[in-house]
Amino acid sequence: MQGPMNLTRFIYETQKAFPTATGDFSAILNQIALAAKIVSLEVNRAGIMEDVLGYQGEVNASGDAQKKLDVIADNVFFNALEHIEKFCIMGSEENEQPVKLPAQYKKGRYAILFDPLDGSSNIDFNVSIGTIFSVYRRVTPEGGDGTLQDLLQPGYKQVAAGYVLYGSSTMMTFTTGQGVNMFTLDPQIGEFILTHPDIRIPDTTRYYSINEGNSANWDEKLATYVDSLKTEDNIHGKVLSGRYIGSMVADVHRTLLGGGFFAYPSDRVNTSGKLRLMYEANPMAMIIEQAGGRAIYGEGDILGIIPRDLHQKVPVYLGSKRDIDALQKAVFGK
Repeated sequence: MQGPMNLTRFIYETQKAFPTATGDFSAILNQIALAAKIVSLEVNRAGIMEDVLGYQGEVNASGDAQKKLDVIADNVFFNALEHIEKFCIMGSEENEQPVKLPAQYKKGRYAILFDPLDGSSNIDFNVSIGTIFSVYRRVTPEGGDGTLQDLLQPGYKQVAAGYVLYGSSTMMTFTTGQGVNMFTLDPQIGEFILTHPDIRIPDTTRYYSINEGNSANWDEKLATYVDSLKTEDNIHGKVLSGRYIGSMVADVHRTLLGGGFFAYPSDRVNTSGKLRLMYEANPMAMIIEQAGGRAIYGEGDILGIIPRDLHQKVPVYLGSKRDIDALQKAVFGK
């Protein structure tokens, strides 16, 4: 009788289907899982460990105040990934410049970007937070150090993307371009177990997710569309309920499993949106699209954006294809 499928076995079984596989992704995903377990432990202890709560006293590259756990998580992921010789360079939402790898390690074929602790403003209130990661194949010659060019690639060139949710349970969700699978950490054995294979985002929903506290600054067409969701005059033919957490990982996680859409639009205050293209929008867009949904910035698809800056911001609308198609037509006329 076949028992539970843990992450290591899943990676091994998947790798067997590709005879030319080198095992690089196996090492990458296993080390990300290790880092996630360590961060999960730190998050779970935060309420009783005073030295990991509160602000670091600095701001990150995006201008957000750093929490102590932001820095801890950043260090955990760097230490887990720097020595495995699969990467040529890293990018972290907590660092203004690309992060070079130590000279003693051979430089690999991939570049990775990560937001080590998304939603950290919610840490002190015990609200779900997460980690987001994105992997690209390097474009500079192999052998030497990577450059900014290896990181600044459009989202459609991602070879893997995922997130880890630290909530009532710790869940790791990722895609390597062959669908989306979700694993839940079993704390008794310390293993990620496959709990949601081959996820498909639902076409119907009861929810939508957007910060309506900013509605006074929205475009009029967007405000009108969101108002229609509170009546039966919408594509679902029923009144929907707003659900907004303020942690992108948590909001996208619910949308992935429950349908509807998540949005952080541009407005009169945040004219380019507030979410980072490379660290948040691109990896989440890949996950949503691999699950059958859509992710747009307005008139076009997020994954088609040519990046110009490591910390570039972009409006985000993602969710079920049905919901995003309707939103795009109503708000952007496409």
